[in-house]
Amino acid sequence: MSEANVTERPAPRARGLLWGSFTRFGVVVALVSAALDQAVKLWLLFGIDLGARGVIRLAPFLDLVLTWNTGISYGLFPQEGPLGQWALLALKAIAAILLWIWLARATSRLTALALGLIIGGAIGNAIDRAAYGAVVDFVLLHATTDTFDFKWYVFNIADVAIVAGVAVLLYETLVGPRAAKAP
Repeated sequence: MSEANVTERPAPRARGLLWGSFTRFGVVVALVSAALDQAVKLWLLFGIDLGARGVIRLAPFLDLVLTWNTGISYGLFPQEGPLGQWALLALKAIAAILLWIWLARATSRLTALALGLIIGGAIGNAIDRAAYGAVVDFVLLHATTDTFDFKWYVFNIADVAIVAGVAVLLYETLVGPRAAKAP
């Protein structure tokens, strides 16, 4: 075979440990969700000074109220000292790295969306922990009547992103088009 008949094709781009087909999309989702979370928190803290204003009623079941979460989700494992706070921050960093590796291996846009939301939420809360020593929470859902008073935990946009990402992963795993089906 002569050299004129041989055409060289560029080698396919190798998928690395940290970059895959949908990584760019997932990173954009993560950055947008973290930026939205931080913008809302900064506006509430410094724009309208939620801490000084106290409770702001938005609806009969929805209030804005400033709380500082020194623990993890739902206020579990509160850490008051710097060592505990840095340990939680390190744990979030490890989780974000592992989620990024999962994102690099994602085979669908839906998985990348879900992982981007989770990573973005983790980054948004990690920024708070690094900047303030606690996570800024501000949304309070509640049901109050004359004889009944139920208050959900106080949460933020980052928490919503994380929960939405987990919900999408559960959907995709359990009922989505690529879900594992029983024989």
